[in-house]
Amino acid sequence: MEYNKLRWVYLFALSLIWGSSFILMKYALVGLTAMQVGALRILITSVFIILLGFRKILRINRRHWYYLTLSGFLGSFFPAFLMAYTVERMDSAVVSILNSLTPLNTLIIGALIFGFSFRKRQLIGVLIGLFGTLMLILKGAELNPNQDYFYSSFIIIASIFYALNINILKKYLHDIDALTITVGNFVVLILPTLILLWFTGFFSTFEFTESSITGLGYLIVLAIFGTGLAKLMFNRLIQISSPIFSSSVTYIIPIVAITWGVLDGEKISFIQFIAAFIILLGVYMVNKAK
Repeated sequence: MEYNKLRWVYLFALSLIWGSSFILMKYALVGLTAMQVGALRILITSVFIILLGFRKILRINRRHWYYLTLSGFLGSFFPAFLMAYTVERMDSAVVSILNSLTPLNTLIIGALIFGFSFRKRQLIGVLIGLFGTLMLILKGAELNPNQDYFYSSFIIIASIFYALNINILKKYLHDIDALTITVGNFVVLILPTLILLWFTGFFSTFEFTESSITGLGYLIVLAIFGTGLAKLMFNRLIQISSPIFSSSVTYIIPIVAITWGVLDGEKISFIQFIAAFIILLGVYMVNKAK
């Protein structure tokens, strides 16, 4: 399949996987703490990815390890905890909406720090998508006045980390394949994750109860599909498309997450569906061919 078509396949597959990850995180938090969800998500993913492609480690050049480490922490480690703490205190659908700031941050950081160029049409598309996102946020706040919106700042920070990661991958790691990048990312995260779990007393205090076992079940699905396989696909998507196109997956994710939220009893309004359409229009503007 040619790259122009393949990138759209990856985009919508990732939207479905990552859009479902927020509800999985919500269910995992019923039996686990936010710290446990973040750390165990990284640990389980690390084991899965290394078993899948451990031979790739020997193919990584010394000059790549610095950027693989940055990419691992910015694209996976810190966001895993920021997301978990936010989903613990806000509706999963609203969190996914806030995550839609990633394309705007990718465009700004790519231009200011990494020297990537962009077209005026792309900026307009990002702003249209951002407008739709703001509509979703404001209506969500109206429908859910008891949500702790202080934690929305965590998602804004996570979206900046994602934007930095996308630009690092595109500029400095474009010459190695997606599996090698993913393996390198998670190899460097195993030790800090184990140290973090040790100092939080997880290994001595964790109890296997019915709720914690159920939470682990959801977390395993989240780690393997929502982090492991999705990161492989996303790293490949970045290689065959632009940073802006890759980050626009976060505009479609809320539509999937909102659907899951409605099925789980979270509130949604007609205005939010209109906002979702505006978001899709923004994605089209960003990625429209010349």
